[in-house]
Amino acid sequence: MSRPIQDASHEIDERFSREALDLAHHGIGLASPNPCVGAFLVDANGHVVGKGFHSYDGIRHAEVIALEQAGEKARGAILYINMEPCSHQGRTGPCADALIRAGVSRVVASMQDPNPAVSGEGFARLRAAGITVDVGVLESEARRLNESFTKYIRTGTPLITLKSAMTLDGKIASENFRSTTKPGQELITGEAARAHVHKLRHASDAILVGVGTVTADDPLLTDRSGHPRTRTLLRVILDSRLRLPIESRLVKSANQDVVVLCAEANQERKTALQNLGIRIEQIASAADGHPDWNALLKWLGQQQITSVLIEGGSIVNASALKAKIVDKIFLYYAPRILGGMQSAPFASGAGFGSMAAAAHVKNIKLHHFGEDFAVEGYLRDLYSE
Repeated sequence: MSRPIQDASHEIDERFSREALDLAHHGIGLASPNPCVGAFLVDANGHVVGKGFHSYDGIRHAEVIALEQAGEKARGAILYINMEPCSHQGRTGPCADALIRAGVSRVVASMQDPNPAVSGEGFARLRAAGITVDVGVLESEARRLNESFTKYIRTGTPLITLKSAMTLDGKIASENFRSTTKPGQELITGEAARAHVHKLRHASDAILVGVGTVTADDPLLTDRSGHPRTRTLLRVILDSRLRLPIESRLVKSANQDVVVLCAEANQERKTALQNLGIRIEQIASAADGHPDWNALLKWLGQQQITSVLIEGGSIVNASALKAKIVDKIFLYYAPRILGGMQSAPFASGAGFGSMAAAAHVKNIKLHHFGEDFAVEGYLRDLYSE
């Protein structure tokens, strides 16, 4: 029994929309501060005649690359793309106009441009030119891919992801790890989970920790995913009184990619760190004397940082949650129970005080990494900003 034509058409749309979305993933680490976009041009016979994905250094948008490959074969073809073609003049001309000139007959897009200043204008221009536009195939996946761009373009501040690895009882370090192990040696999760962390780092513009994590673990905080990136991962240290150890691996490996955000700065200490390639930025203080999170996010946004991965310790985790600046969490769990009043908890301090006041994580997704698992979820609706 044959399937209805509309069902077959939907399957084709989903297939090529998936291809476009998969192609867009090639832009991770390469497209920021722009969105990751992939485009497929398919002729009337179902043959791919052009495809492309956007990278910031490449300048050209995915649609334009696909059109250039297709040439005259673009006339009458269908464009499959994961985000609305742009309608405004930026570093390139409007892609909607290029599609109209090329004679594309239909555009199938997963989502609208999240920029409230232009959202829907590209579709309107295409429809006005007689091009059929269909929106929404694989929309949730497309939104997830470009969630950092969505947050940044709507608020001017980066997407904040709080990441941590812990035992089942919420411990991130044992009571005596500083005296019994070398820095960075008390590993909680296995290799598969740790490899996934580097995928998160690769997808981020910056990684942020407190100076306490630096003194305890002596981390490098680098992207070791093995994939290329356009922008060097910015390593951000919250250090209210410039206590960053000169002998730390962060300082020794710094090349203007380590920035210390402080509330106060001793000039001699500041000069010494700057001479070693460390950037020092003074940020307004909160009531507790630590850098103010909102001022911090504003500064990061001004640097065109669209996404930040917090890998802090108990104090930074608690502070970020209390300030309500965390957009999503990615918490890795190992099948161990550590116990102990002196073991370091995921978040220290007084906490929220009640279940009603507690941070509420929504849209939860579980990931498995051998024995370990991770919880991914959201504390904020990015489209309600």
